[in-house]
This record gives sequence, C-alpha cells and structure tokens, in this order.
Amino acid sequence: MEMSVLWSLALCFSLVGNGVHVEASNHTHRNLQSLPNKQPYRTAYHFQPLKNWMNDPNGPMYYKGVYHLFFQHNPYAPVPRNIAWGHSISYDLVNWVHLEPAISPSEPYDINGCWSGSTTILPSGKPAILYTGVDLNNSQVQNLAIPKNASDPLLREWVKSPHNPLMSPVDDIDRSEFRDPTTAWQGSDKVWRVIIGGRINALGLAFLYQSKDFVNWTRSNKPLHSSTKTGMWECPDFYPVRINSQNGINNFAQDKFTKHVLKASFNGQDHYILGNYIPQTDNFSIEYDFVETGFDLRYDYGKFYASKTFYDSAKKRRILWGWVAESDTALDAIIKGWAGIQSFPRSIVLSANGRQLVQWPINEIEKLRTNNVSFEGMELKQGSVFEVSGITTSQADVEVSFDLPNLSETESIDPNQVDPQQLCSQKGASTNNGTVGPFGLLALASKDLTEQTAVYFRIFKRDGKHVVLMCSDQSRSSLREGLEKPIYGAFVHMDPNDRRISLRSLIDHSVIENFGGEGRTCITARVYPKLAIDKEAHLYVFNNGTLNVRISKLNAWSMKRAQLVPYQKEMK
Repeated sequence: MEMSVLWSLALCFSLVGNGVHVEASNHTHRNLQSLPNKQPYRTAYHFQPLKNWMNDPNGPMYYKGVYHLFFQHNPYAPVPRNIAWGHSISYDLVNWVHLEPAISPSEPYDINGCWSGSTTILPSGKPAILYTGVDLNNSQVQNLAIPKNASDPLLREWVKSPHNPLMSPVDDIDRSEFRDPTTAWQGSDKVWRVIIGGRINALGLAFLYQSKDFVNWTRSNKPLHSSTKTGMWECPDFYPVRINSQNGINNFAQDKFTKHVLKASFNGQDHYILGNYIPQTDNFSIEYDFVETGFDLRYDYGKFYASKTFYDSAKKRRILWGWVAESDTALDAIIKGWAGIQSFPRSIVLSANGRQLVQWPINEIEKLRTNNVSFEGMELKQGSVFEVSGITTSQADVEVSFDLPNLSETESIDPNQVDPQQLCSQKGASTNNGTVGPFGLLALASKDLTEQTAVYFRIFKRDGKHVVLMCSDQSRSSLREGLEKPIYGAFVHMDPNDRRISLRSLIDHSVIENFGGEGRTCITARVYPKLAIDKEAHLYVFNNGTLNVRISKLNAWSMKRAQLVPYQKEMK
C-alpha cells in the first residue's frame, strides 16, 4: 500500500479518535466534483482550499502536537467577498485536513468581514486570535477570539470576546487604514505589546499598543517604526532572529546575539528591515530603512504577499507562509472554481553575515520526492539547451549548482543601473550577447520552446565589483492572452570568493518558487501555459552566455501529490 494511502488511513483513525469524522483521499475527489474536470493549473503540493477564494495566511501555529493554518477565505465563491477565517490542520505541514471556518462575520464589529490577524500563545498555554473586523460603518477594528475548548488539539470552535472591539480607530487614525494585528509579545514587565498596520497621511507605520490583560489595550505615544517612502503598511510582522544560528527563537529579550525583523506588506511586495529592539523602552533602532538604495530587502521579489511567520516550538524553527495570488483573470477564477494558493512553508534564518534573511523549503517536503534524476560535471557551451528528462516536470523539485567561469571577462554595467527588474527586462534570457550568462532553467516549457518560463542568472561588473542578477521571465510563459506575464529581477548577495551559485525551483503546475544562492534571493511566479501542461511540460538547462558554464551537480525529483482531506462533520 502506498505511503499516501497509509497516511490518509492513519490520519482518519487519529482524527476519529479525537471526535472528528473525515473522509480519505478518494472522497477528496468527490468533494471536487463541483469543479471543472480539467484542472491543469491546480497545484499538487502547495496548500489551497478545495475550492473558492483564499488570500492572506493568518495565525499559523503549533498547538498540542498539531499545526494550524488559518487563512482569509470566502467559503462560497472564488471572489474576495464574505471573508472568514478558513482553518486547516496538519501533522507534518505537507498533508492537510480542512476544517470548518474558525471565525465568520456575525457581529456588528465584523459583519463586513473577518480580516487578517494573528494567533498568540498565552502564558497559560492557550491560544488567542487577534483579528481585524470590518464593522457596520466599514471601520476597521481589532477583535479577540478564544477557543471554546482549549483541550481540543484541533481547536474546532472559537468564541468571540464580549469585550470586542478591543481597539478602534480614533483621533488621527484613518478608519480604513488600521488593520492586521501581529502576534503579540510580552515584556519582562508582563505587559503585552502588539503592532497594527496603518497609515497617517503619507506616513506608513506600525501602531504599537500595550495591555496588561490582553483585553484592555492602550495606544503608545509613538509607533514601533514609520516611513514616508512606503504607503500603507499591511500585515506587519515582528520577530527575533539569532545571529550565527540555524534555529529559530521566540524570545524578545535584548542581547548581542539577537536581531529583530520588522516586515511590512506594501506596494504588492513584502519588505523587511533588520534592527535592534530594546524591550524596556520599545525602541527599535534599524540598520537600513525600507526601500533604501542597495538595501531593498524583500522576502520574495515575485508574486508573494501578506506573509506571516510563526515559531515552531516542536522543531525550534521559524516558518514563513506567503499568499501567492493568481495572475490570470477574475473570470478564470470563476471558471476554475478557486483562486489563491500559499507558498510552500519556508524556514527562515539570519544569514551568516547578518545582513539579510535566508529562506529554504522546510525539510518535510522531501517525503513527497520520487523518481530522482541526477548528473554532474556537464559543460554548457554558448547556446546549449539540455533537456532534463525522466521526471514529471510539471510537478517537480529541482536543485542545480553551477560552477562559474573565470570572471575576469565579465561585462560591465553602468554604476547607475541599480534596478534589477529593469536589467532583467532589458537583457533577457534568449540574448546571446552576455558574457557570464544568462544561464539557468527553462521550466514549464513546451517541446518547441514557444512556451517557457526562464529562471536564470547573469553576472556583471559594477564599480569594480561583481554583481549577480537573478531573473524570472514569464513573458513567454503562455500563448494565452489576458494574463499577467511580468519579468521579475533581484540581485543575489554573494561572497566575492564564491565560484559556484545554486538554484532550487519548486515547480507545481501553475507556480514556480525559486531560491537563488542557497535561499538568499527568492522569486515566485504564477504561470498558465497553454501547451506545457501536465505530461506536455518539459524542463531544460540552458546557457546563452559566451563563456562556458559547468553544472557541478543537478538533482531533480518528481513530486507526489499532497493529501488534502476534507472535514465532514463531528461524530455524535
């Protein structure tokens, strides 16, 4: 019996023992019968509901041996209306059981939507949800919900606090720009802190609130941080990271081995900054501000937004989720019957030099690998296009390392050219006038290459130093019209002595997540090929630079389908 079937049976028995009736994987397909039969763009191992709309990840956490993911969800249609908190659980962050929504619009303070928020584990060990409700007047207010039965590891029922709303937009706060409370933290003074995204005039900021009892909250005199360069901050996140450590931490105490990350979502991207937080004064001193030239730090330079991290106490790691929106049309969503996926969960740590974050798919992904193909020591001459065969390339995990040639002949670029996306658009993947690159992968490609998504590197010299450009080019990803087909770009911060660069790509039908330079730069793309679907999809390695590039090693795997088991009803 296959492991996927064993997992489903074990999960069913486990959940029945906890008082839940679920159906195994063959019934999942029955649940999907209301969707069109042909679903070439539905993912196999990325999290998504069985149908309808999903956007922001909310309040991921680990509780009593169970991983929980809440998310913005319309249970009724694939459009962003009637927003509730969808709720799914897992024992491995790969296979999921979909439960009923945790909270739905029902009260005057959230009747127009239960918007984004976070979970916090209280000192008692019980979880609490802080979320934004949109009230009868379309004002954004902050609310509290707690489990009806905290002894239930599945947390199937939640109760809204009679004290709601806890925080409302007053004084200079715009009622339409006050949302998305983050996970709260408690100082040594036993006072709780939480930040909420907002904007006052041209100032994007993180409002800081304090409470002694998690119910009565007072706005601090100053925000945790603010910026005039960003616009409205959505879905802020604030957490500590350890210097020279691969483990995550959840302690906000100040010491010389800890930095703090402030993330804000704005202008369609998730930006972050690093700094030092002093709990006694709530002062956050930053190293570089948002969107400063040369230090435009983002989680992901592609289609990735409204992300949320959580501390996994079971494995002492911090895990990142991000919403990967569609790039087709609203009509396509209605035809498909669904819209929105989540990125595959990523571990997130501080880089060895302490200047940026590094992300990598969590190790649990490896249980889905099958049918490995590998080779090493292959020389790629100018114009080389080599097909990687023997795996299901529409549903794959690919890791490749390139040995770089002598960089003395690297082409120079204008020192004023600092926009990597513009460079990617100007230079392109198919041009043969580069020296070191473009080289990389052609994913979800048709046999004749009329459709292809190129993910590649190109190396330049600027101001006497080498810079590595990473691009994801969707301009030829589909023959279909009416799609977004952007070209994404970012620089990869490399050690000057490095002579090897790596690329990992998670390919899953309509999404390609790319991790360059061992996770220092990430670019996610949504694509919808017309020809290169399912078994008609191909994968190639290429080099269009004048200098040869050597593949030091390539490993590629077909990926099994993750299990998405629908919740049915509580057993009586």
